[in-house]
Amino acid sequence: MTATTANHVTIEREFNPMEAQSARFDLAAQKLNLDEGLWKVLRYSNREITVHIPVAMDNGKLEVFTGFRVQHSIARGPSKGGIRYAPDVTLDEVRALAAWMTWKCAVVNIPFGGAKGGVICDPHKMSMGELERMTRRYTAELFEFIGPEKDVPAPDVNTNEQIMAWMMDTYSMHMRQTVTAVVTGKPINIGGSRGRREATGRGIMIVCDEAIKKLGMSMASTRVIVQGFGNVGSNAALLMAEAGYKIIGILEVDGGLYNTNGIDVKKLSEHRQKNRTITGFAGAEKVDPAELLLTECDILIPAATENQITSRNADRVKCKILAEGANGPTTASADEILADKGVFVIPDILCNAGGVTTSYFEWVQDRQGYFWKESVVNEQLETIMVSAFEDVVRYAETHHVNNRIAAYMLAIDRVAYTIRQRGIYA
Repeated sequence: MTATTANHVTIEREFNPMEAQSARFDLAAQKLNLDEGLWKVLRYSNREITVHIPVAMDNGKLEVFTGFRVQHSIARGPSKGGIRYAPDVTLDEVRALAAWMTWKCAVVNIPFGGAKGGVICDPHKMSMGELERMTRRYTAELFEFIGPEKDVPAPDVNTNEQIMAWMMDTYSMHMRQTVTAVVTGKPINIGGSRGRREATGRGIMIVCDEAIKKLGMSMASTRVIVQGFGNVGSNAALLMAEAGYKIIGILEVDGGLYNTNGIDVKKLSEHRQKNRTITGFAGAEKVDPAELLLTECDILIPAATENQITSRNADRVKCKILAEGANGPTTASADEILADKGVFVIPDILCNAGGVTTSYFEWVQDRQGYFWKESVVNEQLETIMVSAFEDVVRYAETHHVNNRIAAYMLAIDRVAYTIRQRGIYA
């Protein structure tokens, strides 16, 4: 193997989310002295489902899409996790995301295991009719594997409230009764929860609040750069700006914006809604997104996609706090570099857990048939996120590890403890 080929393989492995998840799991399990048998149980998914979905397209042709649903663990309760529609969805990615959901639910101590789903498609090139037919057939193919007590899907990349409404309706038609609790992230009038849309962004703000308290920083002088201005990034930026943080940078795939005096995030949101892009906004200077990611700030929030902070750029990251709004934005190879630099990392399985926590609230409300005021949702979310932050930091200090490995250790310990209690059915 040539040096060039070897380097390519190394980079490819670094960017494989399953490799990243497994590397961190193995390190945490080793530090816990986890029993070899439990190590094997937790390293593999409980169930992996691949379906091929025939869809009648608008042009009269029949197209077949490939979909996945991976259920990593059901030890602590029904599996839980989003569904993404994208042309680059892979089974390895879905496996990694399902495992991350197990650890995320355990970190915030809610009674779910982890799952994830995806369909290989380009939703931006599909009509609403094509998306609906694909979603309904995908749901029907998964019918026997999902349900309020089995596996509860939710929105993820390129899926939304409407997709969840179609999934809920399809499942309900097969059940011959309305089953709102089969999915979360639904419209409010059919069983959705108040506060759900903002929940991931709000959770990011809550753990950032706790981090600056711990580090003795002042909110008013804390400069924040946010990567990604979708649902997660935009809500985090809006809420943090309202709270008193200074949002100095926003970057998206189509451009970056920088203003050392702070960006008016509300006006930027209005600009984005009107123009479908952040570019052209008058209240900030246009900058290269790659450079902005490495610009000096106090808090950097990668809230876009995986593999943004890597072995190639981690040494040039200039933030005090890295708050991971996306799933897997930092590769395992970058962890040690960030630790050597003294960056306080709020790992994804803690930082962005506000979404799944409020999904849990939605599931509870659907099962009760009683819905909470938004203030109650937000109050309960803060209680859980603050407690989880404290648990992770305490674990890190007790075991002399960084926050990420502490979060994994805490999660693995909780899931393993449950499996030991339940025993292995044979």
